[in-house]
Amino acid sequence: QVQLVESGGGLVQAGGSLRLSCAASGFTFSSYYMGWFRQAPGKEREFVARISNSAASTYYAASVKGRFTISRDNAKNTVYLQMNSLKPEDTAVYYCNADIGVTNYWGQGTQVTVSS
Repeated sequence: QVQLVESGGGLVQAGGSLRLSCAASGFTFSSYYMGWFRQAPGKEREFVARISNSAASTYYAASVKGRFTISRDNAKNTVYLQMNSLKPEDTAVYYCNADIGVTNYWGQGTQVTVSS
């Protein structure tokens, strides 16, 4: 079955960096786009970044463009989110996403907390 396992979250000061990882299994990873979403307390889940199956194309929310970088390693079935210049408003649970056919799959999430 499809599994997405995020890691790398934590507590960081404003201006700092974190790198999130999402290890995928149960499907042909190199065939599908992958994405990152986040959900802050009291808010709806929102799109952060997306990467094509070959990594040739990437897409970002305006709020993170220029600070976050999505990448993937198809040999390791892993997608990454490098987050730099973090702001308190980036505080949220970050979720890995795989859109496979008609089904959206999600990981369990990893907490990112940015202190001011």
